[in-house]
Amino acid sequence: MAIIIEDTRQKDGKHQQKHIGFDSLGVDLLRCKLPFGDYALPPEVSVDTKENLEEIAGNLCGSRKERDRFIRECKAAAAAGCQLIVMVETQHEGSLLDLGDIRIGNGMTVTGTQLHRAMTTVAGRYGVRFVLVRPEDAAREIVKLLQEGRKR
Repeated sequence: MAIIIEDTRQKDGKHQQKHIGFDSLGVDLLRCKLPFGDYALPPEVSVDTKENLEEIAGNLCGSRKERDRFIRECKAAAAAGCQLIVMVETQHEGSLLDLGDIRIGNGMTVTGTQLHRAMTTVAGRYGVRFVLVRPEDAAREIVKLLQEGRKR
């Protein structure tokens, strides 16, 4: 399965023949405003930022709805041949295994060990890379990760 980005300025209903052709080729269309052109391939690398450990813990260990949404994004990136990097902003330095409980809402908590295990599983299944950075270093790290991804 391949994914092609179609510019949102393409008029609905005007390109049905192309859409039928894409379907027959197993191509999924993702509508998104493009800076130029009408169709594009997804990027080689994409950075998904998480505000803190609580957010990524909720994505991976929270409600089924939240996990399913996150996993769909991971699968879509993998199917598109895109390296998805999840950058988590945190002041924590060291191993996640050293963390105690992480509150993820609705009174739920997960341990650092559980979060580490979930990250390892997702990384192995979908090729997602997880990076922990201090919030003050986030912008610099995003630029670095995107530049590195473009070179691969």
